[in-house]
Amino acid sequence: GLTSTAVKKVITSITTKVITSIKLPDLSSHMNPIVDLTATLGTPTIAFGVENGYDTTSGNFAKYTAGVNVSKPESCASIVLGDEGDTIKAWYVHHLDQLKKSAAVAEISRRFSTNENTFTAGGLYVVDDLTVVGAKLSNHGKLGAVHHHVIPKSMVPVSSEFDTLALDKCPRFGLTLALKP
Repeated sequence: GLTSTAVKKVITSITTKVITSIKLPDLSSHMNPIVDLTATLGTPTIAFGVENGYDTTSGNFAKYTAGVNVSKPESCASIVLGDEGDTIKAWYVHHLDQLKKSAAVAEISRRFSTNENTFTAGGLYVVDDLTVVGAKLSNHGKLGAVHHHVIPKSMVPVSSEFDTLALDKCPRFGLTLALKP
């Protein structure tokens, strides 16, 4: 038979975590207020999540997204159905070392309305506790790079994108400053 310790281990291993949030609109500042609802249910190994936006004026759902995530010590995979069911995306991240300082990343997406498929492959490297760099290349010739730097109570992501199929176009750059209270 099972000992009480074994039963506790089984119960602990199947304990689930539920996260929900509701974002209520500021009725004084919106002509068509939307109520957002997100929920996540899962364990450290598998999680399911949904996000819905309800337009209180029309009585219709303005947006909905659903996804599942599976995590293992060396990898993580996610599938998300978004854009009101028009797009499905699948991601896979595989850590290349035990310290999780480097990883290979792949993303496949399909937009049903245009029959467009996109495959993106890339990698990232954790330079130190404050800095992460990454790069990616899609089958449409988009080459992107990102650099995240964390300063106490703030984050500074710098990103760029270059279209390798249109060398005459200027690359795009982005800079964000996120301050934490």
